Amino acid sequence: MRTKGDKDMSVLSNDDLCALQAWQGRTETLTDAITAAPVRALSATLDRNDPVPDIGTRLPALWHWLYFLPHHRQSEIGEDGHAKRGGFLPPVPLPRRMWAGGRLDWEAGNPLHVGDAVRRVSTIASVAHKAGRSGELVFVVVRHEVHNARGLALTEEHDIVYRAAAAPGEGPPTPVAAPQDASFTRDIVPDDVLLFRYSALTFNGHRIHYDRRYVTQVEGYPGLVVHGPLIATLLVDLLRRERPDAMLSRFSFRALRPTFDTAPFRLHGRADADGRSFSLWGEDADGWLTMQATATLA
Repeated sequence: MRTKGDKDMSVLSNDDLCALQAWQGRTETLTDAITAAPVRALSATLDRNDPVPDIGTRLPALWHWLYFLPHHRQSEIGEDGHAKRGGFLPPVPLPRRMWAGGRLDWEAGNPLHVGDAVRRVSTIASVAHKAGRSGELVFVVVRHEVHNARGLALTEEHDIVYRAAAAPGEGPPTPVAAPQDASFTRDIVPDDVLLFRYSALTFNGHRIHYDRRYVTQVEGYPGLVVHGPLIATLLVDLLRRERPDAMLSRFSFRALRPTFDTAPFRLHGRADADGRSFSLWGEDADGWLTMQATATLA
């Protein structure tokens, strides 16, 4: 990939982008089993007092992220703790990668349960490029379809954003104030242990979540980064605490601003006018909106 000296100029040529877009339509199929141990471990990590899971226990929304985990060999891991570029995902030559959001739809009448044998078919849906004030960006959308023995159980679109390295003195994007009309709220202390446990549960080697020297000196962040999927999971967990009987048919979320372990953060929610959907969001210690989500009940 070619690099130009002026940071305002595009790092990726048209040929580079065409090569990345050749990944569109590629598929990957993985199999797994919904076992009880990860469910019990995540319940403890989220500080829940759930019954011990057993065969037939319904898998809570978003907890399928405990399965289909990457198992790259140690020699295949790059400097940032992710697998080296290439393989199923396109080899985007930008160093910072984040899970920026997603959309999930659960099939009515076919929830996942502990004991299910599952299959996930993943497709690179799109690869798009943008050069803006913050530098080079590449957006990759991956579509996942998760099946059990009864058929399709859920469909997910996963948004991945690749960014150029932070420039000296580069500040975060212009923040947006968090809404102040929540009807239920929970405070979270994102300490090292919480971040470590979630990284371990998801076999996530990304160093921004546990390596303070790397995240501050190499990627330029002020502290350890709280996993976007963890925040999304905590938002759904917030709704479960408010509505223990709630089952979701759809969930969408978008990360707007990184959350760091330097201070507690807050989760908020409120019911929308239709009574079936809920607005959920995260707020950092400075009052800025960090994640927006919408949950729709089955």
